[in-house]
Amino acid sequence: ATGYLVGRRDFKAFEGAGSPRAHTMRQVMRADLLRHGRCHLRFEIQAQGFLRYMVRNIVGTLVDVGRGDISAMQIPDILDARERSRAGATAPAQGLCLLRVEYPAASRISY
Repeated sequence: ATGYLVGRRDFKAFEGAGSPRAHTMRQVMRADLLRHGRCHLRFEIQAQGFLRYMVRNIVGTLVDVGRGDISAMQIPDILDARERSRAGATAPAQGLCLLRVEYPAASRISY
């Protein structure tokens, strides 16, 4: 299911409801769902930027896939629809962890 998220895509369907943002295209380089111990999964995503609640809404949708509520093959349709109501519920923030922020060398300011 995570493979459908990789690439330059319009993530409007995964943005927080009611956001006034006009530009919702984002480049996702990597999205992996990894087994973490016997009973846990870990979702890792790397992108050039994120929309508000984007990761939490993606996780909520992946939970729906895991439960069998929707098919993984519906993810492209959800992206194409650009409607927040088509994606899964917003996953809780507990457990969400920002690991690293990287900037290209050309954008670094030297003092």
